[in-house]
Amino acid sequence: MVETVEIGGVTAEVARSFGERLRGLIGRRDLPPGRGLLILRCNAIHTFFMRFPIDAVFYDRQDRVVKTVRNIRPWRLFVWGGFRAVKVLETAAK
Repeated sequence: MVETVEIGGVTAEVARSFGERLRGLIGRRDLPPGRGLLILRCNAIHTFFMRFPIDAVFYDRQDRVVKTVRNIRPWRLFVWGGFRAVKVLETAAK
């Protein structure tokens, strides 16, 4: 069973394990509105092998937003949330 949480007004699947975090959204065709992926223990992402642009919201340990990056296109090498970021919420770009 997939673990889900509510964060930032989004119902997100949680990626905890190394494999889940590594795979992320790779292979998915899209994400429905109001759905996302929360990647734990993460302060940087890539969009290699992605099929659609995403928005990324980076959070600190207290679930405060530290950085938001919108419309990240597929095949982007590196998007960094900063030193304080410890998790990231990925959603389909708006």
